[in-house]
Amino acid sequence: MAVSRTRLIELIGLDEPAVELVSAATTTHADYAVETLVLRLGDTEVRGLLTRPLNPAGPLPAILYGHSHGGGYAIGAAELLDGRDYLVDPLGPVFARAGYVTLAIDMPVFGERSDVSESAAAKALLWMGKSLFGQMLSDHAAALTYLAGRNDVDPDRIGAFGISMGSTLSYWLAAMDPRLKAVAHLCCFADQATMIELGAHDGHGIYMMIPGLLAETDAGPIAALIAPRPQLVCIGQADHLTPPLAVARAWADLEPAYAAAPDNLQLLSEPGIGHRETPTSRAAMLAFFANHL
Repeated sequence: MAVSRTRLIELIGLDEPAVELVSAATTTHADYAVETLVLRLGDTEVRGLLTRPLNPAGPLPAILYGHSHGGGYAIGAAELLDGRDYLVDPLGPVFARAGYVTLAIDMPVFGERSDVSESAAAKALLWMGKSLFGQMLSDHAAALTYLAGRNDVDPDRIGAFGISMGSTLSYWLAAMDPRLKAVAHLCCFADQATMIELGAHDGHGIYMMIPGLLAETDAGPIAALIAPRPQLVCIGQADHLTPPLAVARAWADLEPAYAAAPDNLQLLSEPGIGHRETPTSRAAMLAFFANHL
């Protein structure tokens, strides 16, 4: 079910708030720097964590990092520096050493914004005709605006990356926002109607529920809106959030969108791998961004 970018924005309720830098504190390590930011998104102050090379020579490519869920409500953007048990190791320093400026912000109900539960936040927004994921994506878009406006960032070379919830944040925002020039996403690309058919959809949190979405579109057509911009999809064939049938149906909707640019679409499907990053997917992701940013 194809959907236009304009219609997807309406379905999601994307409403990017104004963004303003409130404060920044820099910590220097041997071969990279960390900036702890406070960004005002609309009328809400939000923590951002940013990693970068120490002495950049001119504007650099950048990565908008969508942190994962995993029930780690207290973690949020700190994933960039501390990692998770399903990541090979923390990606902030890795991206900085590879020459990228990388930004993660706390999504609503995570990190320093975990003063309300996911259930309470989602239910309140649903009653108001909105969704928690719509709020997350709107805040993620504002983080992109901040990132693109930095003096050390080349706004024409910004990509998006995420695993699990961060995967969906990354490719859905890229579908709606052409400022993202390339996107790599891990462990969450699957046709949601098929997930319901298989009884696998309840593995997702309530944050992801968009009222009426599946009446008009699904994961594959959403990802297709990124075309012809480069896209890397990484899944584990033993991942309960990406059952093979659901991946196959989503891929069947996505692949035709790249008929004119087949080299810009890549799929890494690893047998026996569950919901986690692997050294193979890490290497594929770094090579992807090196090639496309």
